[in-house]
Amino acid sequence: MHESFTNVRERDWDTDADGEIRLAVVGCGGFARGVVLPSIEDCDYLTPTVGVSGSESNREAAAEHGLETTDYDGYADGDLADSYDAVYVATPNRLHLPHIETAAAQGKAVISEKPLDATSERAEQAVETCEQADVPLMTAYRMQTDPLVRRLREFLDDGGIGDVTRFAGDFTFPVLAGSRGPDQWRLDQELAGGGALVDVGVYLLNTTRFLLGEDPESVSGHTRTSGPFSDVDEHVDFQVVFPDAVGNFSASFSGHPTADYTIYGTEGTVRVYDAFQPNRGRRLVVETGDERFEIEGAGGGELREEFDYFAHAVLTGQDIEPDGRDGLTDVRLLEQVYASA
Repeated sequence: MHESFTNVRERDWDTDADGEIRLAVVGCGGFARGVVLPSIEDCDYLTPTVGVSGSESNREAAAEHGLETTDYDGYADGDLADSYDAVYVATPNRLHLPHIETAAAQGKAVISEKPLDATSERAEQAVETCEQADVPLMTAYRMQTDPLVRRLREFLDDGGIGDVTRFAGDFTFPVLAGSRGPDQWRLDQELAGGGALVDVGVYLLNTTRFLLGEDPESVSGHTRTSGPFSDVDEHVDFQVVFPDAVGNFSASFSGHPTADYTIYGTEGTVRVYDAFQPNRGRRLVVETGDERFEIEGAGGGELREEFDYFAHAVLTGQDIEPDGRDGLTDVRLLEQVYASA
């Protein structure tokens, strides 16, 4: 096994900083309540203290996690601003900008769910607002803080499979599964800014940019939709062309759940199974001319890693790698895919 993978749980950014960041969760929907809050209860550098929601039932659920709560008007008026140091924005995409602007006006650091907003113009405004207020802005790309993905980047940089030439992957998330019906913001073009590409395809795009450490020269794509998905893309197939590599990806809002990712090089391949689901132990398989090895159950817990990374950076003043401009780049690229489609 390559030395890059000898410690797949290492926090290469952690300097044992002193202190703790108090976090306001703005938007206490299903993902924030059911996935994020349970994931960050044991963070080393961060504790959630405030929940913001327009829904009384969501505020009650946030209170069960020990959070003080307020509604969006109260957040905008700064009712509980003394109870938090940073803000996590988890509202529907088109509502990110005003909540980021409120945080910046309060002098609070911000971590915002991807995409930064529903359009590149609004995303750019979010970035510029935080820059002018001199507050950190992180785009919540949890894969970039997953130790396994960070070790994978080191492995590729070290020529583990030779020169990287191709990427392929699919992320299918059936948004109508379970109790989720068609009356949800992800199927509303105005609120979401897009469908499968924006919600799950961006993981393939951003992870590839992160692993290569460069931006694509061009993107293109094709979308399909049907039934309740008439307002957004149900399926998308898209190509991302880098100077020396090409990515061919697909993403869907319907079908059997999948999240597989493959990297091809001149001397081998890397396959990652269960690559993008939150907090899922992943299986990584590396094959080269003279070696094959697997890492089973590594990665996962990346939401805790993401929030601890953010809080550590705020405490120490370190640069944030998935910053606001990283998120802005993706919004612009997603719009180019749609223009092509």
